[in-house]
Amino acid sequence: MREPVHIRPGAVLRPISFAFVLFAGLFAGAQASAQDYPPRDVGGWTVASSKDKRGCFLTRTYDGVGATTVLLGLEVDGSNHLSVLNDNWSIKPKARMKLRFRLSKGGYADHPVVGMASDGKKGFVTHFESKFPAYFASSKALHIYRGDVPVEQLDLAGSGAAVAELRRCVGIFSAKPAAGAGEKERSSRIPKDPFASDR
Repeated sequence: MREPVHIRPGAVLRPISFAFVLFAGLFAGAQASAQDYPPRDVGGWTVASSKDKRGCFLTRTYDGVGATTVLLGLEVDGSNHLSVLNDNWSIKPKARMKLRFRLSKGGYADHPVVGMASDGKKGFVTHFESKFPAYFASSKALHIYRGDVPVEQLDLAGSGAAVAELRRCVGIFSAKPAAGAGEKERSSRIPKDPFASDR
């Protein structure tokens, strides 16, 4: 890793939209991702675009107890989200707590997370500063702790190639104007046939 990640207390967690927290769209949406970027396997990870076309994500499900699923999302505005879920965990959606994240070189102490659920699994979502994807890409492992209790120990093999592809995916959408929002708002104000005779 070219730049060390300093152990530091977690910053105040920005509000995370619960549309993202509940995640129906990202995990279930991999198959329904944007036509411009079909899901693909890179370095043992799956890279796909989010349904809202505002970013992309990489994900991987690990063998072992609870089949832990990890998802790193990157949006066109540069923000990122990390989610970790497991079949056996009991963390409640919207619950707030602080965990310790340890990468190959450094990590984050007392970092805030928010509980979430998706596809029958429970876990948490959080975000980091903009350099986190680079740290994720250059690390061999990610260990997560709740105090002294180990939460998960994840092998990040192949993450370098996967993050590079993730950035390429995001670049596709960054180069395109955001579509839909203004058009929908405009259409909602205009009648289907403004020339229809009054009844």
